[in-house]
Amino acid sequence: MDATDEKLLTIIQHHFPVSPRPYQVLAEKLGTSEKDVLHRVTRFKENGLIRRIGGVFDSKKLGYVSTLCAVAVPEDKITEAARIINALPGVTHHYVRKHQYNLWFTLISPSAEQQDQTLFELEDRLQKTADSGTIVNLPAKRVFKIKVQFNADRAGGTL
Repeated sequence: MDATDEKLLTIIQHHFPVSPRPYQVLAEKLGTSEKDVLHRVTRFKENGLIRRIGGVFDSKKLGYVSTLCAVAVPEDKITEAARIINALPGVTHHYVRKHQYNLWFTLISPSAEQQDQTLFELEDRLQKTADSGTIVNLPAKRVFKIKVQFNADRAGGTL
């Protein structure tokens, strides 16, 4: 990564432009071309530095429901189970923990009924293909939102 990569990673976290041509705006800030910025972002995705660029919405204010789920999966089936879980459109992320329930994920759904149906179908599929246990559904009682952003600019420039 060069200094432009570092600055770009920091800007897209903190100040992604809302514009018809956001990559052009980013290019102007960085003193490069829109094509160069698009190439860098593509490389970030290909190298796993970023997964996506998109808005973050308050799903509850939009009428959706969300939950945290956990499931026990045999170690040799975690990759397959994660693939199945991540294929669901409402899954925002998953992670592995060293615990009896070793695979955790979050699910956002348009309604509680849809969430229940999704979890019912997912549990059935995971039990058949990944020898998993029952999915534990852990909806939040209180929500604490922590905003995490990383300053990738080692030069410490002001953006």
